[in-house]
Amino acid sequence: MAASWSCWALLLVSSGITHALDGGMLYPRDTPTREMKELNGIWSFRADKSLQRDEGFQKQWYKRPLRETGPVIDMPVPASYNDITQDITLRDFVGWVWYEKDVIFPSRWVEDKSSSRIVLRVGSAHYFSIVWVNGVLVTQHEGGHLPFEANITSLLKSSADSSCRITIAVNNTLTPHTLPPGSIQFMSDSSMYPKGYFVQNIEFDFFNYAGIHRPVVMYTTPSIYIDDITVITDIQGDIGLVNYEVNVAGSDYYSVSVTLRDQEGQVAAMGLGSLGQLKVSNANFWWPYMMSENPGYRYTLEVKMSTDTEFNSFVDIYTLPVGIRTVKVSETEFLINGKPFYFHGVNKHEDYDVRGKGLDWSLIIKDFNLLKWLGANSFRTSHYPYAEEIMDLCDKYGIVVIDECPGVGIRLPESFGNQSLQHHLVVMEELVRRDKNRPSVVMWSVANEPASQLHLAGYYFKTVIAHTRELDPTRPVTYVTNARYDNDQGAPYVDVICVNSYFSWYHDAGHLEVIQIQLTSEFENWYETHRKPIIQSEYGADTIPGFHNDPPVMFTEEYQKMVLQNYHSVFDEKRKKYVIGELIWNFADFMTVQGVTRVVGNKKGIFTRQRQPKSSAFILRDRYWKMANGTTSFSQMPRY
Repeated sequence: MAASWSCWALLLVSSGITHALDGGMLYPRDTPTREMKELNGIWSFRADKSLQRDEGFQKQWYKRPLRETGPVIDMPVPASYNDITQDITLRDFVGWVWYEKDVIFPSRWVEDKSSSRIVLRVGSAHYFSIVWVNGVLVTQHEGGHLPFEANITSLLKSSADSSCRITIAVNNTLTPHTLPPGSIQFMSDSSMYPKGYFVQNIEFDFFNYAGIHRPVVMYTTPSIYIDDITVITDIQGDIGLVNYEVNVAGSDYYSVSVTLRDQEGQVAAMGLGSLGQLKVSNANFWWPYMMSENPGYRYTLEVKMSTDTEFNSFVDIYTLPVGIRTVKVSETEFLINGKPFYFHGVNKHEDYDVRGKGLDWSLIIKDFNLLKWLGANSFRTSHYPYAEEIMDLCDKYGIVVIDECPGVGIRLPESFGNQSLQHHLVVMEELVRRDKNRPSVVMWSVANEPASQLHLAGYYFKTVIAHTRELDPTRPVTYVTNARYDNDQGAPYVDVICVNSYFSWYHDAGHLEVIQIQLTSEFENWYETHRKPIIQSEYGADTIPGFHNDPPVMFTEEYQKMVLQNYHSVFDEKRKKYVIGELIWNFADFMTVQGVTRVVGNKKGIFTRQRQPKSSAFILRDRYWKMANGTTSFSQMPRY
């Protein structure tokens, strides 16, 4: 039975989901009252290669055009800077890099002295960012993978000019207290290393790409504006319930009206007030891909704010896609809209040739076409939040998401202290604030493969998980573990057990015969100890495309296929009981740091880094389509 409206109102008001940080973070959109200007393209760029990496601050590069400080090069935004040039020192550079762009914006933005609000927004920059406009500090932000913004209205309107100079300094240094953590190791032996030599150590297995990775935009709103919207949906029979709260900034006196439209533009429901519930009869629910003939159905919530002041009338309009769906977890099942859902999907990375982690629309669409071809209904954002543009398509296509924060590589004891914990809590606030309204997001993941066997991990994860639940009581919370079932200190606090294992790879290497025994034991031990549903959140084997051997040996395509088939045999038995999902590691090969165990990156992908299939891709495709609808031949599957 769905909760009553009064319960939902109390949940919206008291949960803290909309007030975890100071202000909202609505995705910039053009509306009748808002205007947006993209700043993507070529920026001026300079790496600070001084010994202490501080010349840019000592000489105040932000106070004048960057080209006047020394040599600059062209750098695309969005993109990682590491693989753009032929400069080997830039590929593995650690420290401050500087971006600059001269921007011309519409003069009407500054001519209206009382109304228009101008905001500068960065989709993400890795890792610590400081932003100046015309040499004036406007904001700074710690952490990659999540957006941040600054109100630059007064700065721009104080000048009659309709142009400005934007300077962004970005530092990719990781410490034991960042997310992800890392450490700097200085090499003092002058007989082996040059003066001031240091390396960045990390505890995760992907390349630490850096730079401005997602779009930079300027956008406007009225000075009294819609600051945030929170939507929580529920289902009563064929009726969809859309519970909403609208936060307005700039005035305490305003009126709010909301209109929910279907995909044909027809009005499905209307409401008045900043807090309310809409009832949609014969609602189209949001269903995952392959669970419905019309997956990913979304309505559009049009929110209109109006207010009158002594001198002006203000109107602001914002539109938000809304999917009506519910999520629930039992001891043995994961339910979407009351029906059992089985995760058959992948883990991914934002990673590709040349652009690194930079947003690339061609690659994004290619990946979603491959996901649909594969029959994958889900993925985990391993091991950081993905771009909002990717998440939009998950909502649209019905791809279910386990939304993971950058808590990967939390291995050192000092990374479990109060300084790290406080930062982790803020990161979860930023993530929930950004993705709380997405129907595709069905679960939060607060970490990947932490040292959760440490005693310190118990309090740490109890606190992070409780805080995440307080931010969003509507979704389950997990983290992904590779610890033992009997000494994982955080497992009692998660809603779903997510386990990574690589039997016959990282141990018992080459021994395929142990997989089923060890995997069966692992599942049974975890379930008997914690009585919670289990997802195999990673499994797989490195495979060099074109390497073949029969009988199978490691790194051949035959070996990867045999690993998958042995795992699948156990999945098929345990999914009848309490296993609720399987996510292959990995969707595609990806870059890592250099090392003797990695030959130009991690090769566990079922696709190459260039998105060409290995033999295992066809094994998974056959399996996923059979699981979804009983398909028995490739001729019955759609082609993309």
